[in-house]
Amino acid sequence: MSLDVSPQLLAEAENGEVREQDFVETVRTSLPYAYDLIARLADELRSGTAEFADNQTPPPSEKERGQLLRALSSDAIRGSLERHFGIALAFQNCHRVAAFPPEARGGETHTRFTSLRSQILNQSPEFRDC
Repeated sequence: MSLDVSPQLLAEAENGEVREQDFVETVRTSLPYAYDLIARLADELRSGTAEFADNQTPPPSEKERGQLLRALSSDAIRGSLERHFGIALAFQNCHRVAAFPPEARGGETHTRFTSLRSQILNQSPEFRDC
């Protein structure tokens, strides 16, 4: 799963720094499922009282799963989405992504979510091929 980079953005990159808002727009249009899921989690986090908002629903197809994996496996994409939405992301398996307030990173709840124990407890046979 690759980003659909416009000729304009490519020229911008070839000439120096890329504006993050242009990069995020490329992510939004290239990886719409991932972008929309993270946007929804950011909205849920801001509008709720929970310490984090997370997704536990598998993507509808492998195409969407690929978008999510692409977004979260790239430091540049993940970091841009975190800055754009003002959140810290955590990821456990093929689809369980969570949004935390940035200041929660390294705190008790974030550490528990990203712990080895939580990773092991969040496994099941259906995740083996993702």
